[in-house]
Amino acid sequence: MTTPSPLGLLLDVDGPLASPVTRTLAVPSIAADLVALANAGVPVAFNTGRSDAFIREVVVPELRRAGLAETARVYAICEKGAVWFRIPAASEHIADEDIFVDASLALDEDYSHEIEQLVADRFADSMFFDRTKRAMVSVEQHVGVDSADYLAVQPVFDEEAMQRLSARGIGVMRTDDHRPDAEGLVTVRVDPTIISTDIESVRVGKDLGAARLVELLEQDGVMMPASWRTLGDSRSDYAMADWLHEHGHDVAHIDVRPADGVPEKPYPIYHHESLIHDEAGAVFLTKWVALVQGEDIRDA
Repeated sequence: MTTPSPLGLLLDVDGPLASPVTRTLAVPSIAADLVALANAGVPVAFNTGRSDAFIREVVVPELRRAGLAETARVYAICEKGAVWFRIPAASEHIADEDIFVDASLALDEDYSHEIEQLVADRFADSMFFDRTKRAMVSVEQHVGVDSADYLAVQPVFDEEAMQRLSARGIGVMRTDDHRPDAEGLVTVRVDPTIISTDIESVRVGKDLGAARLVELLEQDGVMMPASWRTLGDSRSDYAMADWLHEHGHDVAHIDVRPADGVPEKPYPIYHHESLIHDEAGAVFLTKWVALVQGEDIRDA
């Protein structure tokens, strides 16, 4: 590409694109609009806590069915920056050697096995252990379990997982614990969402995902977009827009679950007046397709 795209997209997956109910791209326009944007030269990246397996098995087939072009620049930044890969248009199989993992961010395998057994012994009715993760340790609500029932038991699991880290001499905190850690003893974070809990290195995050993407674009010789749009459904998703803004990029963030509270930021924040989650995400994607086709992108 000899000229920069007017737009670049850095997108959370669960909530804004994939339904938190079905865990699929349930809104038909989402895959079509993502492909229309990518085929128009817009760099598109999924910046997610999901595993590479989820992106490869749930998202990539939908993009290919929608006609992803060979020239499209589409990337997956998984496990909040610990795992990443490029998404090719044609290849039916993404080989393990094409998936990059930062091993320094991975939790101990012994602890992972311990949590898997804990879920099997005490929490199997409400959640399952995600065996596809390469760096973090994650559990997820069964699709058939009522959200209120899962959210009732989730704090019990989280506390047990934290206690087992502490017993190993590992400093641990919850995402919503804002107490300063002056001595730097905390190395692991427990991050609950509305459908899962991720147990992860404190070094991962949506900001790391943003940095990974910029590195990938530079490696591929892709000029930086004139403006970025980030899309998310939780407060932690603002970190990708924070990183881009702090590094001199023009950015606006779209929050598809603003009821959790919209923070004060030095860049524009948008949300839909009535829709949330993937229904709201779909509206913004369709709007961006129209904007990239010739209209001013500053208003979306």
